[in-house]
Amino acid sequence: MTWETILAVTLVMTASALLQGAVGFGLGLIAIPFLVHLDLRYVPAPVLIAALTLHLLVYRRDRRGVDTSGLKLLLGGRIVGTIPAAALLAWLPSDSMKLLLGIVVLAGAAMTALGPERNPTRAAFFGAGAASGFMATVAGLGGPPVALIYQRAAGLRLRGTLAAYFIVGSVVSLVALAAVGKLTREELRLSTLLIPGTVLGYLLSHRAAAYLDGGHTRKAVLAASALAALSVIATVFF
Repeated sequence: MTWETILAVTLVMTASALLQGAVGFGLGLIAIPFLVHLDLRYVPAPVLIAALTLHLLVYRRDRRGVDTSGLKLLLGGRIVGTIPAAALLAWLPSDSMKLLLGIVVLAGAAMTALGPERNPTRAAFFGAGAASGFMATVAGLGGPPVALIYQRAAGLRLRGTLAAYFIVGSVVSLVALAAVGKLTREELRLSTLLIPGTVLGYLLSHRAAAYLDGGHTRKAVLAASALAALSVIATVFF
């Protein structure tokens, strides 16, 4: 791998981690289209490992905002959604992955943009967790369904809860990937190339997060949804 490629990967992961560190989700919206175009092996395991690193850092910063009651329902749904996703990956041809990623991101963008106007029900929390588990295991992109639930919450609550949720969910997804042979030494090697940019993006996200906490959280979530739609175009056609 050339230094130019390593630099490009680092810059993309920096921008991706900056977005998620500020909004609460979105790392995959920028990173996945680029990484899929570069090498399909980056998705999902290496992206999930890099994301887990970011989730731990964000949780350490924003753990005061965690919504424990909603978190339990989301995690229950996450487990349910992960099982069929892992089974799908066991036989899915690699040349079909790019199209599937486009569909997954498009679905996530639509769900986020069409968020509920009233307080979500317990069933909605569980369903969002299930959808997120499936999407994260298949594509390394589990944020949009959960952001739908919290898009009208305070920024600290959104980021803290999503970070706690993603920590557990990422571990579950990685275990599932290992069980079906999708987490090998090669995936671990590729993940090390994503970590430096991820950490740098987190460090740069502090000021952006403070700005969004001033009443701009929902706007940021909807903007990230628009970014998801653009990522579909990049994933499918480029």
